[in-house]
Amino acid sequence: MITVIIAGGSGTRLWPLSTPEYPKHLLKLTGERTMLQTAYDRAITLGDTVYVVTEASHAQYVREQLADLPDDSFLIEPGRRGTAHCIIFALDVISRRHDKDEPVAFIHSDHYVRDTEGFTRSFSLAAKVSQDHNEITLIGVEPTFPATGFGYIERDGVIDIDRGVYNVESFKEKPDYDTAQQYVESGNYLWNCGYFVGSVNVFLREMTQSAPDLLASFNALAAVSELGTDEYNTAYLALDNQVIDIALIEKAKSLAVVSATFDWMDVGSFKDLHDVVPQDAQGNYFYGEGINPIDVENIYVRNEETKPIAIIGLDNIVVVNTPSGILIARKDVSHRTGEVAKKLQAEAESKHA
Repeated sequence: MITVIIAGGSGTRLWPLSTPEYPKHLLKLTGERTMLQTAYDRAITLGDTVYVVTEASHAQYVREQLADLPDDSFLIEPGRRGTAHCIIFALDVISRRHDKDEPVAFIHSDHYVRDTEGFTRSFSLAAKVSQDHNEITLIGVEPTFPATGFGYIERDGVIDIDRGVYNVESFKEKPDYDTAQQYVESGNYLWNCGYFVGSVNVFLREMTQSAPDLLASFNALAAVSELGTDEYNTAYLALDNQVIDIALIEKAKSLAVVSATFDWMDVGSFKDLHDVVPQDAQGNYFYGEGINPIDVENIYVRNEETKPIAIIGLDNIVVVNTPSGILIARKDVSHRTGEVAKKLQAEAESKHA
């Protein structure tokens, strides 16, 4: 199996740790290796061939963090064109270099997974299902709580109940809390974590049936004789910005889904991050020097500056101090950090306009 790591995004909800110049997948957030590096550690359990798709402005950092990979394993977008077209880009490269019937697994660079063995088992099963049924196969995660920040996959019909393989009935966008609770209680829904497996030929077949515009994008890239040339980059930049879920997956005529046998978290906010890092007996996490807590509980504090920080008599709080800025927020609304980050980015862009 070939694995493609999608290393894009800006992680605005983790500002000021994550910035457009150095987004969250490049950071050490949960241990001694960055999120990108731990994604690579999982990828190499699936097969020897690993590609990483990233945007030009981050390419140097990605190469530095994955120094063991050969240069041609880095697929550099000249500009962001959404997950749909970065996947089309990868499929074009793979079609030129590999057997078009070999399964390709698409994973993300900013997910938190502890159970690597379960991860490997689930993807190996998804690859077999995709080959046997000639269709794109997703991996969904059994929901453990009524999350409103994730999309859901409705499963209907059974391919192999003993191994947790189902047909996909429908997709549901991020629901409100009451709807999410109904999904969890029904037992018919999985979290959609954006993982899928299929060969180049399987993807081309589905695009032919369901997404002719994406097939046209693939053909436009395939018509350019050499990768990485100005002609290729021009052809890529001529593509529009699309999300793979909307452009292809939700339109697909038939899909299978494997119920994951591993833990999973999309670290999309400081609440998520606090949930997956080590905590003391009071539920606190402290990182950095000069942190002075008194009578606190359930707080996340990270200090990347030399000035001391004092936190007294607080709970359910996030405090992050970096050269890029200072964040102080209630943990349960810390996802709104993205609103601030986008505002600051827009202001910075307007100054340089």
